[in-house]
Amino acid sequence: MRVGRKLRATVEITYLEAVTAALRDALREDERVFLLGEDIGVFGGAFGATKGLLEEFGPERVLDTPISEEGFVGAAVGAAWMGERPVVELQFADFATCALDQLLTVAAKTHWRSGLPLPLVVRMPSGGGVRGGPFHAASPEGLFAGQPGLKVVCPATVEDAYGLTRSAIDDPDPVLVFEHKALYRRLRGPLPPPSLRTPLGRARLAREGADATVVAYGACVWTALEAVERLGADVEVLDLRTVWPFDAEAILRSLTKTSRLLVLQEAARSTGAAGLVLSLVARLGFESLDAPPALHAPPDTPVPFAPELEDAYLPSVESTAAELERLLAY
Repeated sequence: MRVGRKLRATVEITYLEAVTAALRDALREDERVFLLGEDIGVFGGAFGATKGLLEEFGPERVLDTPISEEGFVGAAVGAAWMGERPVVELQFADFATCALDQLLTVAAKTHWRSGLPLPLVVRMPSGGGVRGGPFHAASPEGLFAGQPGLKVVCPATVEDAYGLTRSAIDDPDPVLVFEHKALYRRLRGPLPPPSLRTPLGRARLAREGADATVVAYGACVWTALEAVERLGADVEVLDLRTVWPFDAEAILRSLTKTSRLLVLQEAARSTGAAGLVLSLVARLGFESLDAPPALHAPPDTPVPFAPELEDAYLPSVESTAAELERLLAY
């Protein structure tokens, strides 16, 4: 639907609708933008992110693909190489491994070997909490964080679901957008203006504090905020927004102020972005520490399917508050 600029700020939308709005506005503003993925046309995507876009833009710009992630991600890489701006949807982030060769061997290295831009966006629902089990609830962003030539973003708010997606589509490099599926209908906020672009590589200060810093991204930002409120502690919460390349200056600046650090993530503890953040702190922030930096993350197992096991597996408000309490007492 078309909404006047003055009315947009009065319209409340979900995180999922913010993604749809970003795609719609990009399609309207740039004829080079097109979408491709499984069931994104008539069906509107596995979670409804592309609902209504086929009717507005037609089958040449909203393309249903076969069930072959390697094939249609490869086609998108070729289209981006020729100057188009493809936006791929994977039904679940778990399936990014099916296209790993196209993403890491081809897309990430194209600029380095040719000098050409490769404006490719790959969107994917990630994360647990919706009983998806080991094949539909992973947080595999750590596979791509640290890879030269790629950018990785994890929006945590309605505003960033729009702004990071728009910036990703505008960017000359391949950008992977991990949308936490548990936030799709949980969060609501104003419809952002079409001009909004959230800068890639810049963290957001979600909460100011003085006694400790929590570095998080995606749904874990909200877990951290609730845990801090429950404790009543003076703790700073930093939303990375861009997992790679992350905002090292913001992390070190916050650590200098608080002297204590907790890294919180939903990816298994030996994966994700936590290792890169802790490496940064060990190299450049060690003298600022008044306590050993802490990591709160799930164990190194796949995401369980049983509800009781998944609840025990994922960082919760209660377990995060307990980790913070231990850190503050050190």
